[in-house]
Amino acid sequence: MAAREHRTVLREEAAALLAPAPGRRVLDGTVGGGGHAETLLERGAEVIGLDRDEAALAAARARLSRFGEKFTAVHANFRDARRTLDALGEGAMDGALVDLGVSSFQLDDEARGFSFSRPGPLDMRMDRSAGEPLSAWLDRVEETELERVLRVFGEERFARPIARAIVRARQAGALPDTAALAKVVTEAIPAAHRGGPIHPATRTFQALRIAVNDELGALEGWLADLPDLVRPGGRAAAIAFHSLEDRPVKRRFAELTKGCICPRALPVCGCGKTAGWRLLTRKAWVPSVAEVARNPRARSARLRCIERL
Repeated sequence: MAAREHRTVLREEAAALLAPAPGRRVLDGTVGGGGHAETLLERGAEVIGLDRDEAALAAARARLSRFGEKFTAVHANFRDARRTLDALGEGAMDGALVDLGVSSFQLDDEARGFSFSRPGPLDMRMDRSAGEPLSAWLDRVEETELERVLRVFGEERFARPIARAIVRARQAGALPDTAALAKVVTEAIPAAHRGGPIHPATRTFQALRIAVNDELGALEGWLADLPDLVRPGGRAAAIAFHSLEDRPVKRRFAELTKGCICPRALPVCGCGKTAGWRLLTRKAWVPSVAEVARNPRARSARLRCIERL
């Protein structure tokens, strides 16, 4: 089945914060289908786009081919952004962006195994050239670790019975595809709690995807490297879709923008620490009502941005 058209979330807002202009160079760490990169390029910036998903990179190359050498596409995980820039002979950038989570291209292609709505392989890898698919991960994971993943990464209140049910189904050879997995998860949740606005397997599938792709580890790596990625006067922005992503972004941005760390009781600063960055979004920017109406998947997006001084 063909994937639905991917709609770039907070496209204009991200561009406004990153301030693209002729002569400015921006690193798009999760270029995906190229929506954000397209806006940045249209406003004169040069863009280096990374993505771990080769299919997404191919779509971005095709979409942005009219910009010629102003756009460079690289197959890489954004956690390796600094290493990738080094390989390209690039220094610090004027802007750095990550749009976290999973794209419509991935969700709507049943062959990728991200969706519970249609049968697909137990894969879930964003980079199908590396790592192990979900099927292999489930074959080796212990029930206690699976429960932890569901509870922490999916914030799933029924993590224990779901983990138990998945392990039993795996041992019985009853997990041939994503549809079977979704059925096992749904039946493990008490019937009284299966209703609501989201599918009962949503949190479990989110947790498994995060674990298979080490998404939070990649985010922590990118956040740690920000001082090496962005030059003075440059900006860094992140779009998160749930609290597990937004919390580390908020925490790291606060750390970078914090000045004096002396106890409040001291009359004069003794640490000499000054803020090296400035917060541009006092509160996270969220999609407009109109954008959510056009694209319901945008409803949980949160955009934060900082500027290096």
